[in-house]
Amino acid sequence: MADFDVLVLGAGSGGYACALRAAQLGLSVGLVEKDKLGGTCLHVGCIPTKALLHAAEVADNTRESQQFGVRATLEGIDMPGVNAYKDGVVSRLFKGLAGLIKGRGITVIEGEGKVTGDRQVTVTGADGQEVHTGKHLVLASGSYARTLPGLQVDGTRVMTSEHALRLDRVPASVVVLGGGVIGCEFASVWRSFGAEVTIVEALPRLVAAEDEASSKALERAFRKRGIVFRTGTPFQSVKTTDTGVAVTVEGGDVIEAELLLVAVGRGPSTDGLGYEEAGVAMERGFVLTDERCRTNVEGVYAVGDIVPGLQLAHRGFQQGMFVAEDIAGLDPQPIDETAIPRVTYSSPEVASVGLDEAAARAAYGDEVETLTYDLGGNGKSQILKTQGFVKLIRRKDGPVIGVHLVGDRVGELIGEAQLIYSWEAHAEDVAPLVHAHPTQNEALGEAHLALAGKPLHAHS
Repeated sequence: MADFDVLVLGAGSGGYACALRAAQLGLSVGLVEKDKLGGTCLHVGCIPTKALLHAAEVADNTRESQQFGVRATLEGIDMPGVNAYKDGVVSRLFKGLAGLIKGRGITVIEGEGKVTGDRQVTVTGADGQEVHTGKHLVLASGSYARTLPGLQVDGTRVMTSEHALRLDRVPASVVVLGGGVIGCEFASVWRSFGAEVTIVEALPRLVAAEDEASSKALERAFRKRGIVFRTGTPFQSVKTTDTGVAVTVEGGDVIEAELLLVAVGRGPSTDGLGYEEAGVAMERGFVLTDERCRTNVEGVYAVGDIVPGLQLAHRGFQQGMFVAEDIAGLDPQPIDETAIPRVTYSSPEVASVGLDEAAARAAYGDEVETLTYDLGGNGKSQILKTQGFVKLIRRKDGPVIGVHLVGDRVGELIGEAQLIYSWEAHAEDVAPLVHAHPTQNEALGEAHLALAGKPLHAHS
């Protein structure tokens, strides 16, 4: 007889969402967590970094207030104050989550869990070891900040995003290793706080997973902001100096700075957790699943960052709910991975859903049409003094298959973009929808009007 209907290993976005939904559906749930409920996203990921990015936006607005006719001077960044604000946000959300989990009657098992048998987890906690079983086992052990071979992270001079979130000062200069989402977000924060920033990226462009046009726009904006970036430049080595770090890149150039932030992506936290011994199919540390989040082992599911694909909190969250519903026999629809929205919260923001132009052309060849609407024509964007665009990708006479956005606050537009993509809307379906004026949302409306062949504000 199993202890629980559903036993979940890990209480991050994927694990806690699964636990909450399963409990809601009347299943008994055990939730194993060695650290804090909420995982990376809540404590050292999405939430605290976005709080920093908001503080950075406030700093920029103060510094540049004169252009709006407001006289203000930026006296400086009070990092302990910024951290207190950030930690306050995290702690309020944490209290809410803990209350929710308690209120749903979920059994939280504190300690380090390891799979030790068929749907069985041994948890080592403060009071020793206990063994728990579930009719269904959900693996949700999350991810860790990766580093490169031969690169020692010391947490003071050479750090990951986790250390960076705890910094009690603004560094004078930083080298950011990695021009993906995390690297670009921290580069953006530190630049707004007044640091000299250099991004080193081995791939040919920043945010290389995004559409090429979005990368170019972000690079242009970063250049304007004085963020130095070197793309197509692999890292070779780093040594600490009296004043900080000296980073050597391919070709022999040395870049000196006070700190090196290692932002080369996240790896799956699966090492030593007994997955392989339990017969779970793995690849490069990731757990392999089918489209229903099932592993090859009967009754064992996996969700979130340990499953190959986008490492995003909202993906894990959705997968967790999906698994709970699957176990409860509700037969939910599998998640369309391409429909998962992606946002980089730098200044400017980059957001997208669906296919980028290269992927669309690879899939549909000459059948692909694109349209780019410049935010210069959008009233609210002019009020905010932000530049950027809405880029639409569609199949000729067919649905919109990709939406790409660049500009301040465009992350807030991705909701409508996601509906357009997921409902396979044609431009003609979106054109009649009334968009409030003046909003940035109108830019999506105008772009679809233009794509439907009736551009309102276009220069003929």
